[in-house]
Amino acid sequence: MKGSQKRHIAKTITWRVIASATTFVLALVFFQDHPNAMENATGIAIAESILKMLFYYLHERAWYKSKFGISAEK
Repeated sequence: MKGSQKRHIAKTITWRVIASATTFVLALVFFQDHPNAMENATGIAIAESILKMLFYYLHERAWYKSKFGISAEK
C-alpha cells in the first residue's frame, strides 16, 4: 500500500471518530425522551460511520487521482 493511501485511511478514521461522536450526541439529544435513546443513537452513529467512511475514502481517492486535486506526491 502506498504512503498516500495509508495517509488517506488514517485521515478517514480520525475524522470519522470526531464526526460520529457528534452524530451520536445529536441523536441522543433528539431521542432523549425515547426509552431506547441510547440504542437508537448508537445504531445511527454506527450506520453513519460505516457509510461515510467509505464515501470519504472514495472521494479522497478520486480527488487524489483527478486533475483537479493537488497531488501530495511528486
